[in-house]
Amino acid sequence: MPTMDYAKARETMVEQQVRPWDVLDVRVLEVLSRLPREAFVPEAHRALAYADIELPIGDGERTWKPVLEGRALQALALDAGDEVLEIGSGSGFLTACMALLAREVVGLERHPGLADAARARLQAQGIANARIETGDAFDWDTGRRFDAICVGGAVSAVPSRFLQWLRPGGRMFVVRGTPPVMEAVLLRQDVNGLRTESLFETDLPYLAGAAPVPAFVF
Repeated sequence: MPTMDYAKARETMVEQQVRPWDVLDVRVLEVLSRLPREAFVPEAHRALAYADIELPIGDGERTWKPVLEGRALQALALDAGDEVLEIGSGSGFLTACMALLAREVVGLERHPGLADAARARLQAQGIANARIETGDAFDWDTGRRFDAICVGGAVSAVPSRFLQWLRPGGRMFVVRGTPPVMEAVLLRQDVNGLRTESLFETDLPYLAGAAPVPAFVF
């Protein structure tokens, strides 16, 4: 079997999937063009690392599609001085992308096995300005505030505790609502209150603990 050309697959992903989905930020495209996505998925699925699909990573979790990763990175508009919180780090790929764009990334992952694997992948890529903490976002807390927050699973409504972790002027990328059509939004903590920018429609599995409460039926 011929060896797969991952560099070519990466270029194709950027040019035929991500860029056509209105991801035009040069810094984001550069990060997606250089970071080996195949190194962040289980070996059995590496041949599909650049396909327009979600991939299983263990513990019932899946990666995002590349286009969603690109849109999230573009919406957050990270700069070199930003401190970032990622809720639900999964494979660690988006953690790594954000670390290449920002000053520091704190990733939160509730599955210990996924957290350990993400740490190892970040270390293998020489990414020293990101760390993964093991914990559930609904139990975890910190006195820190962040310039940007990326929520790795959908929420029925944005938890107030997440908003408390934003600095004034900070922004959060999150997918909210109910399937089959959810809304990706960018929330900004402005001086006059929270401002919401609707980005696009999508569908994403719920973050653990963030699904809607089942309605009681008589």
